[in-house]
Amino acid sequence: MIQVAQIIFILSVLVVLHEFGHYITAKMFKVRVEKFYLFMDAGFSIVKKKIGDTEWGIGWLPLGGYVKLSGMIDESMDTEQMSEEAQPWEFRSKPAWQRLIIMLGGIIVNILLAILIFTVMYSTVGQKYIATETVQQNGLAFGEVGLKAGFQSGDKIIAVDNMPVNPKFNRLIIDVLLGETITVDRKGVQLPIELTDEKKASILGLEGRSFMMPRYGFVVDSISSETAKKAGLLKGDKIVAFNGQKVTYFDELAVFTANKPLQNVNLTIERGQKEVLITTQLDKESKIGFFRKLVNLKENYEVVNHLSFSAAVSAALEESWQLLVYNVKQFKLILKPKTEAYKQVKSPIGIARMLPDFWDWEFIWSFTALFSIGLAFMNLLPIPGLDGGHALFTVVEMVTGKKLSDKAAAKVQTFGMVILLTLMILTFGKDIYQLVMDKFF
Repeated sequence: MIQVAQIIFILSVLVVLHEFGHYITAKMFKVRVEKFYLFMDAGFSIVKKKIGDTEWGIGWLPLGGYVKLSGMIDESMDTEQMSEEAQPWEFRSKPAWQRLIIMLGGIIVNILLAILIFTVMYSTVGQKYIATETVQQNGLAFGEVGLKAGFQSGDKIIAVDNMPVNPKFNRLIIDVLLGETITVDRKGVQLPIELTDEKKASILGLEGRSFMMPRYGFVVDSISSETAKKAGLLKGDKIVAFNGQKVTYFDELAVFTANKPLQNVNLTIERGQKEVLITTQLDKESKIGFFRKLVNLKENYEVVNHLSFSAAVSAALEESWQLLVYNVKQFKLILKPKTEAYKQVKSPIGIARMLPDFWDWEFIWSFTALFSIGLAFMNLLPIPGLDGGHALFTVVEMVTGKKLSDKAAAKVQTFGMVILLTLMILTFGKDIYQLVMDKFF
């Protein structure tokens, strides 16, 4: 329920402010706003109240929201008034440059919101990120798919497409997935790794962003095998050798145990100030039978920069711009069928499942800022039905001097809505199916 409450709160903030961007710019140019709705009121609304010319309300369907402007064909598909003579307060009566500003009003507010949130956070709790340099101190550990893609545990990534690595580790992971040639330092030798679309599909499908992680020493956190328990393996033990071979990192242990099902093995254990030798048997999957204690990235690798207000504004502008650039790059990745990145697109249901199951205001506002930039980018896409589609036709009108007829605009709007609704059905269907499978199977 907390995850649901978080996504509803975040969507409500973003939708209300996005639509307020359209509302305030419309009022600036004296365009009548007939409706202002949070969420969609298909068939009926939860609550509504008319104040002046505008009906304010909350719909029952949490799929965005809208403002209905007089004299405009929008998602309400109300074309009746378009057959009447244009009135001075109508959207269609205004100059193209004013209509363009109104169409971009929501996008502008989304970007300003992100800048504001980042500025406040950077100047109060600080600018926080996981430091790439610290994470790569001992090299990186790669999952099975990463190893098949050509990486080796211990590699340090030093460049992506000949560009220096991002100092923020979460951005470096995205850069790698978006890149073509990854340059690694492998025991002092620089090697290029070509990341094909097929390799990206495997990484995204099976491991995602967890395909590369910090490489660190490990200790036993819990025992999962009766054999290992009887052999004397204890919580807190540190395995320092396997059959006499030195072990420092967990990935090294995984290499030593590979393809040795049911074999007896000798483990050298560091327990307190002593070294203990125990003999145990690997299970059918060549596992010793324990879970390691995982390192908290935030606690061990986070950098916190406390910025002055002016520095925070500058950093917030830079962060917002970088997020827009990343949205463009990720969209390009989604458009490549071989990467299968389109399978990772999530509806609000899928996004809610990614949120923490506790209320953390710092995380919520950070996520809201990130989501706000994503919403701005999505609405910039020149797809009929989105703000970017309306803006594109307005720009064409400004350049050519020719305005799209109301009949053609209605057809284009219908086409755009069909596309958007189809995409929504597919993403919601995928996430609902995944939710059901995870809960009951």
